[in-house]
Amino acid sequence: MSSWNFADVWEVVAEKIPEAPALLHGDRRYTWDETNTRANGIASAILESGVSQQNSVAQYLYNCPEYLESTFAIFKAGLVPVNTNYRYGPKELAYLWDNSDAVAVIFHASFLPLVSQLRADLPKIHAWIWVNDGTGGSCPEWAFDYQKCAARGTGDNLRAPWSRSPDDVYMLYTGGTTGMPKGVMWRQDDLFSVINEGGFCFYPPEGTLDDVRNTLSMPGPVHLSACPLMHGTGAFTAFNALDTGGSVVTMTSRAFDVVELLDTVESAQVNVISIVGDAFAKPILAALDADPGRWDISSLKIIISSGVMWSEQTKEGLLKHHGGMLLADTFSSSEALGMGMSVSSAGGSSRTATFTIGEHARIVDDEGKEVAAGEVGRLAVRGRTPIGYYKDEEKSARTFPIIDGVRYSIPGDYAYAEADGTVHLLGRGSQCINTGGEKVYPEEVEEVLKLHPDIRDAAVVGIPDERFGEVIWAVVEPAPGADLDTAEIVQFVKDRLASYKAPRGVVAVHSVGRSPSGKLDYKAAKERAVAARDASTSDS
Repeated sequence: MSSWNFADVWEVVAEKIPEAPALLHGDRRYTWDETNTRANGIASAILESGVSQQNSVAQYLYNCPEYLESTFAIFKAGLVPVNTNYRYGPKELAYLWDNSDAVAVIFHASFLPLVSQLRADLPKIHAWIWVNDGTGGSCPEWAFDYQKCAARGTGDNLRAPWSRSPDDVYMLYTGGTTGMPKGVMWRQDDLFSVINEGGFCFYPPEGTLDDVRNTLSMPGPVHLSACPLMHGTGAFTAFNALDTGGSVVTMTSRAFDVVELLDTVESAQVNVISIVGDAFAKPILAALDADPGRWDISSLKIIISSGVMWSEQTKEGLLKHHGGMLLADTFSSSEALGMGMSVSSAGGSSRTATFTIGEHARIVDDEGKEVAAGEVGRLAVRGRTPIGYYKDEEKSARTFPIIDGVRYSIPGDYAYAEADGTVHLLGRGSQCINTGGEKVYPEEVEEVLKLHPDIRDAAVVGIPDERFGEVIWAVVEPAPGADLDTAEIVQFVKDRLASYKAPRGVVAVHSVGRSPSGKLDYKAAKERAVAARDASTSDS
């Protein structure tokens, strides 16, 4: 068995290529040696605050060098990082930090008013670490100043009072589409190994730190995290870059700025970008189409998307601007990595919402038995999977069952496979619409709607109907300047799917309201559709 621990690996990277770049953010540049030294300082400060082995430390940060640097520090100290969605309100934050049993919080200065409001209600948190982000004010007397702590670091790698372990936990809180956030617990050895399988510098599955030392001889890829590091897509792809001696670039804008992204690709000679579907890819394509030749993107080797599927036509458009790169659409979740992948190149684009099933994945029925080609089942990944949800044994048993002596992760994504292994995704069963006895999976219809030239994004919901039980409505975000024709959109869907899957109504909105991870708020979309249906009924 392997015994990977991220802190051990990253310390070896710093040992092997100390002067290579590790973290880049605007004008700020940190080498691997500087990052390692600063992380030692942060780890020391957290340990001095009085913590125990595998205590949780929450990171309430936008994308920045401090995010990954503090992750390194938390791993060094044998503690558990807890991601925090910076869009959460006070109730959600209080729940997350209490549920995760966080004893420390690292937060950006811009969040100080909300943190100050919550402190009294979170007695388990005894260390607050303030990160100056230029928004004004000074570090409060009850908090540590992050930069001062980092500056106290030395080149001697920190050792906590306890040993690091491959069993040390990385915890990723995921909100899903319903309910409160839940913490997905990964053993570091399992997560490292799964990420390593798709890495740019592949270490032996049963490898050791000597394999890292013997493999690394030069800096790895330059990776730009366009999506938030607080979510799995951003974090896992960034970890991949760091594991292989690469550098991670984060953008200074706190809202997606396509011009900054393309400027950064050119100036930093970025090799890899991580995005979340068409919400990122379409603006990138639009900017390239509007100003061809403005940006040199020839350094790009691959764009990786996960979380939300992106369309074939968008991929084809991007490849016209740079035919030498690959476009990887990975189907994964916080609970299950490697369910499927499609890769497009100048030689051909994969169809929208179709994947080649992962090496460790299969499609199973409710009893865990593999289904035949063409039959609908749930995607499952076996082997190296999370060990469960934090403090939720019942849900852990449902999502991570033992089948024939092997541990599986079955998050609930429905799909069917063709005889050649091509997988067609249908979406989560929790959102399945039953209209007149026919099952309709919203994501299947959404992906067709997003192929329409006048639609930028879409959410599909079922709303109550006396005759059919539920009928389908689409909540869509029009493309800039588009004038939507409902009848034409409905026919567009019917031309590509069975007629019963076409929406009965279409309501246009400014934004469908995706989270930074790409997840839809189906409850809000349903409320919008019902309101639009009721308004049209009263008008008639």
